[in-house]
Amino acid sequence: MAARPQSDPPPRPLLQRLGAILWPSFFAAGAATTVFFAIVDPLALRDLTFPQLHFSREAGYTIGFFMFWAATGGSSLFTWLLLRPPTRFNRALPPD
Repeated sequence: MAARPQSDPPPRPLLQRLGAILWPSFFAAGAATTVFFAIVDPLALRDLTFPQLHFSREAGYTIGFFMFWAATGGSSLFTWLLLRPPTRFNRALPPD
């Protein structure tokens, strides 16, 4: 008995794919920022890492949030890449 070819679900719109990556990573970045800055003062971190820079505590929170959002967004993107249907990429090569 021959195996039936698998049918792929239709590709999702770009906005839906971006939302599936950015929205969960936004929430994860918010939680990570809250926990991290409950323990670490951004000004003390600045003084330890880049003492020559002068920015406010709020700027430290903002920079930290966007760094966490980039990290969690990268994680969500990698998960999305791994979950794509393999049949879209593992097609048989055409005969020579």
